Amino acid sequence: MKAILHADKEWGIGKSNGLMFSIPADMKFFRETTTGNVVVMGSNTLKSFPGGNPLKNRINIVLYPDGEKRDDCKIVGSLDELFAEIKKYDPDKVFVIGGAMMYKTLLPYCSEVLVTKVNAVGGADAYFENLDNNGNFKLVYESEPQETNGYEIKFTTYKNLSLKSL
Repeated sequence: MKAILHADKEWGIGKSNGLMFSIPADMKFFRETTTGNVVVMGSNTLKSFPGGNPLKNRINIVLYPDGEKRDDCKIVGSLDELFAEIKKYDPDKVFVIGGAMMYKTLLPYCSEVLVTKVNAVGGADAYFENLDNNGNFKLVYESEPQETNGYEIKFTTYKNLSLKSL
């Protein structure tokens, strides 16, 4: 399993249950990376999508205690159910996409974290753990900086050096 996100200079990842930045290159990377795969999220992330609808062309697994079962995504009510559902898929095709609590809970089980770093401060109210200060993670890839939509971004990959199994 992997995590995918964008983060500002302070490792902020969201504001008012939404993204802080609208960066087409980042959205394209997210779309190309997750399409045809499995995305795992919490209920607030699902609610943040247009119309509260899951992402198209992906299997959407949502941890949503007391959430109603739906035909357009897989609703699970507990972490045990979530882990059981995730185990049904190839771990290289499973991506945690938010929110902050899902990232925090599932980070030890993620083999890699794909972070689009935005060289700005977005006024976040939700944060991701600073992987540069976490000895369990190693930066294994960093793209050259690129300017897009008025922001400088870098695509990075962190490897989990002490991966926990589900």
